[in-house]
Amino acid sequence: MYEELEQRLERLAGTLERMRLDEYVEYVSSRRRLIWDNLLYGMARGFGFTLGFALLAALCAVLIKNMVVENVPVIGDFLAEVIHAIQARM
Repeated sequence: MYEELEQRLERLAGTLERMRLDEYVEYVSSRRRLIWDNLLYGMARGFGFTLGFALLAALCAVLIKNMVVENVPVIGDFLAEVIHAIQARM
């Protein structure tokens, strides 16, 4: 009976070591490190969103410009009216 319990405890200890639970507990208990890591993660994520949106907006601007230049009937006329309305108000 004790032998079976000892084997289970050894298996449990091996599993906890493989999970690196001690490192995780140390990471979570250090508030300064946790805040610093989350701050860096948030900055990197914000930079990625900004960069992605800028590329997407530039691509849309190029596509719209090409549509106006090629005079796509529906979109080109609509955009021309919008541009004329904006210029009239200026």
